[in-house]
Amino acid sequence: MLLPKYDPNDNETGIKVLEELTTNVCQIQQQVLEEIITRNVNTEYLRGFLDGVSDEQLFKEKVPIVNYEDIKPYIERIANGESSNIISAEPITELLTSSGTSGGQPKMMPSTAEDLDRKTFFYNLLVPVMNKYVDGLDQGKAMYLLFVKPETKTPSGLMARPVLTSYYKSNNFKNRPLNRFNVYTSPDETILCSDSKQSMYCQLLCGLVQRHEVLRVGAVFASAFLRAIKFLEDHWKELCSNIRTGGLSNWITDVGCQNAVSTVLCGPNLELANTIENECRIKSWEGIIKRIWPRTKYIEVIVTGSMAQYIPTLEFYSGGLPLISTMYASSECYFGINFKPLSKPCHVSYTLIPNMAYFEFLLVKKNGEKVAQDVSSNGVWDQNCHGNEAELELTNVVDLVDVKLGEYYELIVTTFTGLYRYRVGDILMVTGFHNNAPQFRFVHRRNVVLSIDTDKTNEEDLLKAMIQAKLILETLGLLLTEYTSYAETSSIPGHYVLFWELTNKGNNNEPLPELDREMMEQCCSTVEESLDSVYRRCRKRDNSIGPLEIRVVKHGAFDALMDFCVSQGSSINQYKTPRCIKSKEAIKTLDSRVVGRFSSQKTPSWQPINFA
Repeated sequence: MLLPKYDPNDNETGIKVLEELTTNVCQIQQQVLEEIITRNVNTEYLRGFLDGVSDEQLFKEKVPIVNYEDIKPYIERIANGESSNIISAEPITELLTSSGTSGGQPKMMPSTAEDLDRKTFFYNLLVPVMNKYVDGLDQGKAMYLLFVKPETKTPSGLMARPVLTSYYKSNNFKNRPLNRFNVYTSPDETILCSDSKQSMYCQLLCGLVQRHEVLRVGAVFASAFLRAIKFLEDHWKELCSNIRTGGLSNWITDVGCQNAVSTVLCGPNLELANTIENECRIKSWEGIIKRIWPRTKYIEVIVTGSMAQYIPTLEFYSGGLPLISTMYASSECYFGINFKPLSKPCHVSYTLIPNMAYFEFLLVKKNGEKVAQDVSSNGVWDQNCHGNEAELELTNVVDLVDVKLGEYYELIVTTFTGLYRYRVGDILMVTGFHNNAPQFRFVHRRNVVLSIDTDKTNEEDLLKAMIQAKLILETLGLLLTEYTSYAETSSIPGHYVLFWELTNKGNNNEPLPELDREMMEQCCSTVEESLDSVYRRCRKRDNSIGPLEIRVVKHGAFDALMDFCVSQGSSINQYKTPRCIKSKEAIKTLDSRVVGRFSSQKTPSWQPINFA
């Protein structure tokens, strides 16, 4: 069977399942593709290419490699009430909204009831891996801060919601059997609370009350965990008051939270309240995680990809605890597991699990040369002083078992839920093998230039937002001659920073007039309002991104940036201003030439997906 059943409390069997999966990769991948094609050969989509013939070689020859824009019309038809059989023989039960966007709205990925079982199987595989490296995880609890996001009902009646919201609201999660290695401090009611502030408060309160039972802490993304620490900084006095009195604050109005947390509080606890207060009163919060939760063995958060920017801040708060990224997944599919979870974040690799989907890979080259030369030693693509990704040449599609060590690939998936040869957009590097299963380091997301939380702003979206703001500048008699950006994450929440170089319209040599603060703040708000739905949701609803900032630099600042890039090896003949900078030196080059700083004073508008 493609999803072998076993007791997740049986660690030995779990390890055996993983060994079989990673040993029989070729056979399992063939079975996966055969099953997907056989099931779905008569769907409208595949029938157009295969004419009802279930043949794997024909599938590879005839079915095209696609982007979201290619399949978007089919998914929208299902959202509007047409049959699932357009793309899937199995009924589509919901649509999973991704952090990527199309036309400013989240992309929607099809999902089925069976896919929830596949995700549960995947989550259960994480347990034996952790038990191999960390002892005693069944002797306490996990303080994992998990949250649901807004959802929308499509015209068909199907719900459109983020993948994790889908899972937490499913019976697979709510009715999960006891797994002694994975007991949470947060009652389900607090996780499922739709009010993010009430949810955060109640989950932290439960984690504090059970501090001596906590063996590991975390959230899905590093950014979310750091928001929790900031929330604790802002609310520790009130939380301690609740612990001291044994009563919940009156502003917690969610009935599920009230009932669940009251059970956890179990009456006044003066000693615990005083202990936590004494730790939180200390001026420096360095090592606060280990101080408040002294039995904690590690912090589990995703710190690969764009989340790597939060590693220094996590290390400050962690007290030396390991930072562990356990899994690699997306709205399209769950992909891989970190088989060496205690490795440093810069060395994290994920082993793709071959029964999750059928995997193919596009070899990634840049201007005829392999991309390796543009990747820094920590596996992060350095785009500060190199050309943009439009120059990439993608050739040579290979199967999972045929990837080569050290090569760079873009991931393509064919799923059980109706995606066929779909480009996920992730660039991966092959770092090794576990048995016969390749291991990959996540390098970066194709086209993304800015990301703070679940937002993914690409260069095109940033340019469109700039164009709108430039209209305001023109009324002031100013021209935007150059710009770049970076994600400022030293504060919580992080925010976008734009560097602008301005000149007078019609006379470049005249010094700039004093900039009108109100109009420049309006520029900030206009940029934010022009960015996509996911960014605006993070700003307005989730409060996971702070107000956008524009820093105006003096004339010649971008010449200095070019000089810096050339000094780092860029060709002066091929140099183009990078639209996002990441190195501290590049940021410092521009920051030292700032003549004005302005921030958005308004929160951008946001509404759930509109299917009207």
